[in-house]
Amino acid sequence: MSKLFSFVINLSNPNATHNLGYKLGQFCSRGTILLLFGDLGSGKTTLIQGLGAGLGVVEPISSPTFTLINEYLEGRIPLYHVDLYRLETSQVDALELDEVYCDGGEALSGVLAIEWAERIREPLQSAISLRLEHVSTGGRQATLMAYGDVQVTLLRKVVGDGLLVDEVRT
Repeated sequence: MSKLFSFVINLSNPNATHNLGYKLGQFCSRGTILLLFGDLGSGKTTLIQGLGAGLGVVEPISSPTFTLINEYLEGRIPLYHVDLYRLETSQVDALELDEVYCDGGEALSGVLAIEWAERIREPLQSAISLRLEHVSTGGRQATLMAYGDVQVTLLRKVVGDGLLVDEVRT
């Protein structure tokens, strides 16, 4: 098991949140799982909109609160956007999201981005966790965490790409 890698990014406005998602999208590969945590209005959907843009998705991205899953297949690799807000933990367990969308199950392998990941009983250690929080000075703070070597490498590329140099604390 790899050591935990985490860093904190200050996001001054929605555009900065979108840009973080964009950079993640540029470096994600098939099978990447992103678990998003945060209160209502913390920027989860904005980050996924940036993620989609970074993957080359041109279709407008909206939260699938009532449809559960939105699939965007026209980008560099598929994006599966899941919103668990309305589900109980037992219902989430039955979905087997990682097997269906990342392990070559019923859908083409792609990036699985899950809002309201708090509903997952046993989050996968192969996932990247992103916690978005409001800060008292305005804006948001993103905490990104990963254990696996592949996931840690992805996060290091995002940080090392220069976009976030002044905003990152490790």
